Amino acid sequence: MLYRFKSEVSADIIMLEPNGRQILEIIGKAVETKGIILPEQLPLAIEKLEQAVQADLLARQNLQKALANGEAVDHNPSLLQESVSLQQRATPFLTMLKRSIQSQTHVVWGV
Repeated sequence: MLYRFKSEVSADIIMLEPNGRQILEIIGKAVETKGIILPEQLPLAIEKLEQAVQADLLARQNLQKALANGEAVDHNPSLLQESVSLQQRATPFLTMLKRSIQSQTHVVWGV
């Protein structure tokens, strides 16, 4: 399944199901085949997504430092195996949200 996010002020963003689900869970939206982020919900969605991106970057940096120092670490193995970080996946979506907030328009998916 694919998620296609749409806004009147941005090009469509298409994500594979696991990535779209991750984004929706981060911003606190129900993981459904159809949905909407209302203009008044955009600021909180942006804040949550930016916080998750920063947490992911920090976790990756800490893990890389620990591995470089030869430390034994208990971590999520997919953290370094994924070649595309949350920041890379979320940046286009964040841009869509920020443009939508400027024009007070909603973001939808599955319609």
